[in-house]
Amino acid sequence: MKKDELKDLFEGLEGTFDTEEPREGHQQRFLEKLNHANDVVVLSRKKTNWWRPLSIAASIAVLCLIAIGVYTLRPTLDEQVAQISPEVSNTQVYFASLIEDQVKQLENESSPETQQIINATMQQLKKLEQDYKSLETDLINGGNDRLILSAMITNFQTRIDLLQDVITQIEIIKNLKTQSDANFTI
Repeated sequence: MKKDELKDLFEGLEGTFDTEEPREGHQQRFLEKLNHANDVVVLSRKKTNWWRPLSIAASIAVLCLIAIGVYTLRPTLDEQVAQISPEVSNTQVYFASLIEDQVKQLENESSPETQQIINATMQQLKKLEQDYKSLETDLINGGNDRLILSAMITNFQTRIDLLQDVITQIEIIKNLKTQSDANFTI
């Protein structure tokens, strides 16, 4: 056959070619028919795609590592404040130790007569601590540094004054109780 005859043949068959995809399970049906016709067993291996589950797991691992890296690289609020003003962190350590000592002293003085005053004081201290955290955030966000630093120091002084006043009130309550017990005779 010459090239022209071959070309004519394909042109004549054009449009009659089967271009449709076979139905699902075609290969399995074909292998079963082949096995029955020749009594020969042909093993078919099912191809497993491990790349897809492995790529998903690898993607999740990479995302977790990135999240951990971002979280650990972000400085804490106190570290950010220390970067802006190292004096604030030194002052904070000093005042925090004073406040902690006075809170311990206050808790040691706890009694049924003074419990209400101590609870109210602790709530006030929590509010003042929240205000201090808000001031730290304002300082980091670029507020007026001198004004905010002054407010932070005033916050510490207010906490110390509050604790000293409460300790003084507790001493007065204890003295009144002692005096009223001493004057009471049976």
